Amino acid sequence: MKKHYLLLILCSFTVISFGQIKENQAIDSLFVEWDKPDVPGCALGIIQDGKLIYSNGYGLGDLEHDIQITPTSVFYTGSVSKQFVTFSILLLEEQGKLELDDKIQKYLPDFPEYDTPLTIRHFIHHTSGVRDYLTLMYLKGRNYLDNTDVDEVYQLIKKQKELNFSPGEKYLYSNSCYFMLAMIVEKAAGQSIKEFADENIFQPLGMKNTLFYDDNTDLIKNRVFSYSKKRDEDGFNNLIMRFDLVGSGGVYSCIEDLFLWDQNFYNNKLGKGGQDIIDKMHEEGLLNNGKSSGYAFALNNGTYKGLKTVSHGGSLAGYRAQLMRFPEERFSVIILANRGDANPTRKSFQIADILLKDKLVDESQKKEIKKGETANTTTLEEFSLNQLTGNYEIRAGIVLELTLKNDSLHVLQTWNKSSYNIGNTFGNTYEIPNDNSIQFVFSELNDDFTQILTVFQNGNETICKRKEELDLSSINMEDYTGKYYSEELDATYLFFLEDEKLKLKIANYDSQELNIYEIDTFTSDGDLVRFKRSNGLISGFELDAGRVTNLKFEKK
Repeated sequence: MKKHYLLLILCSFTVISFGQIKENQAIDSLFVEWDKPDVPGCALGIIQDGKLIYSNGYGLGDLEHDIQITPTSVFYTGSVSKQFVTFSILLLEEQGKLELDDKIQKYLPDFPEYDTPLTIRHFIHHTSGVRDYLTLMYLKGRNYLDNTDVDEVYQLIKKQKELNFSPGEKYLYSNSCYFMLAMIVEKAAGQSIKEFADENIFQPLGMKNTLFYDDNTDLIKNRVFSYSKKRDEDGFNNLIMRFDLVGSGGVYSCIEDLFLWDQNFYNNKLGKGGQDIIDKMHEEGLLNNGKSSGYAFALNNGTYKGLKTVSHGGSLAGYRAQLMRFPEERFSVIILANRGDANPTRKSFQIADILLKDKLVDESQKKEIKKGETANTTTLEEFSLNQLTGNYEIRAGIVLELTLKNDSLHVLQTWNKSSYNIGNTFGNTYEIPNDNSIQFVFSELNDDFTQILTVFQNGNETICKRKEELDLSSINMEDYTGKYYSEELDATYLFFLEDEKLKLKIANYDSQELNIYEIDTFTSDGDLVRFKRSNGLISGFELDAGRVTNLKFEKK
């Protein structure tokens, strides 16, 4: 029910570049497919030791008027906006106007009380369990590109009868939390987050082209528009966006302004000054069990090839953004793109590969591990390609499908249809050609097939178990047809059969096909529909849709 992700390649008919570095041709070569007179692209900024050492624009910011992208072009930054929300919260804490452990109801008294108290801190670190409003709006049949009233969104969030999980139990990203954090800023500061951030962050730093955009009738100078590639033909669709909700997103900015924001992390000029507030921005939240949530104050602490990173990305419509800092090297990459197939995170790492190559640990140069030795506690023995094929489940409904194509191992991400080949590097470890950022490690041979696929990426380990085939011959597909109503969404879904396939119709969306996962359970684009029975008859279902879980529907 949701689709995201795609990688890209790029480079050459140069537009406008500021600053020259000896590696500029290597950098530009990454963007060759975007650096053309008739396609959208991106703006790039590279920072080293306090200087914007290279900035450039590739492609067009407005296809209708042939306006080229430059480092002063203004882009929607998506969830990069969240770090300006958390900094506003910390400034208000510094001013004594709120505390991070305040209950949400202190500022939003009409917000429902759940079994466990919800605090500002839960909202900041995505440990609240509050369902994501963008997902809810989609499930309700609403297009996020349209204008949506703040109160309508808030009412939808409040209408949810339960949380995804008990607060503090786990981490699950929720745009609802940051939407409401913006409301809390307004309550505590006595002014909108647009006004507060402008007076306390943007103006003091000289970010003259940056703002929280909370009124889609306002003009934005040098604004870049966003596009998506047409599916079956050349060209691009214009993603006209009237979205103006702030908190979860909402910030428009440019390379030159974000350079100033990046530098403030090294020498804070805001609030009372000093680095205490900066240090706090990097502190990760804690779960109830004392473990890290893995998410700081809208910043992700990580590592890349042995170097520390601090980053956050953003996306909405055809906008894609990434701010990635290597703090110990005083090196940063900023990429702002206006095409939905962009992957600025990947491009940021590729730029780091070029400019930080002498400091990175190249994983491809690891010594080959001999048969019988172990790595990551997984025995490395070589298997035939046939033994690796099959479906491996990341979680319920999220499956990697591995097949053989032209004597190569082919991976299909069933939730978004992205696909690619992987090749053997050593033992039972496979990688995407010319990309060693992800390793696929197979283990536990049983019945002549491996049972476990372990995926290593950015220091994280994901264990995927082989999905067993079930005997589904007894299923009567007619059982599931009919209309189902959700009080929490105030929406009705229609399930029907077409060409012996179960399909789902939501509002004005195209109908979508559901695939049998197991008895009374179906999947669609990674989402899970679990039908419930009463006295043997289907009475309703529960829906897991990524950032929304256990959403209940009753059969009408």
